Amino acid sequence: MASARAALLRCRCLAGSGANPALFSGHGLRYRKLDVILTTTIDKLGKAGEVVRVAPGHFSNHLMPKMLAVPNFDKFAILIHEQRKQQEEKLKEYQMAAKCLDNALLVLRRFISVGNELRTPITKDEIVSEVARQLNINIHPENLQLQSPLASLGEFELPLRLPRDIPRPEGKLQWTLKVKIRRI
Repeated sequence: MASARAALLRCRCLAGSGANPALFSGHGLRYRKLDVILTTTIDKLGKAGEVVRVAPGHFSNHLMPKMLAVPNFDKFAILIHEQRKQQEEKLKEYQMAAKCLDNALLVLRRFISVGNELRTPITKDEIVSEVARQLNINIHPENLQLQSPLASLGEFELPLRLPRDIPRPEGKLQWTLKVKIRRI
């Protein structure tokens, strides 16, 4: 029996890479790594969408419960690829809308009461509906910064809060919407 085992080991040593596999049999679990796909960017590990190798315990105890990574299976890879495409398309739509808003002038006509004062002040919701009607761009009311309703005639530049992924126009600190209020 011992001679058969010795012959088997000699055959493996001669035919294989030269290292005896019996010497490394106890190291399999400790040095095993899993391939996972990161769903978010993690410092010192990788960016979102990258395939990285991590320890099984780190994946099952930390990354998977917090949905920071998924196993590297074909179905997960396809899902993440589709999500990335949708995010890129949405970003392109945002950039086109932001360029249109930056170059546009929104003109509102209102009745005046005394001097340059409007009968009814213009609220944030009215501005959002006029942007949708005149410019064919849907913005959320929380993206428009308006401290108080506009109550007089004139031209105003209203700051916009857009996602940080959209680069700002050159020479400007933030996105703005130009509004001109005229009398009827």
